[in-house]
Amino acid sequence: MKIHPDITLERVADACTRETWGTDNPGFCMECGEEVDGCEPDARGYDCEVCETKGSVYGAMEVALYII
Repeated sequence: MKIHPDITLERVADACTRETWGTDNPGFCMECGEEVDGCEPDARGYDCEVCETKGSVYGAMEVALYII
């Protein structure tokens, strides 16, 4: 899977921490690199509302599996 260069380990770790200990539900768009709210931790293939790419948003925990 191609991961946008703006999606760094630090950003993903921060998102996973907020998801685990807070009420955030972050995900990331693999195409534009934007953080997207309202994603389940294991989300795959959500549509990006920022760049309007279909199937490019993944939940933070799911992204962590690919980035580590």
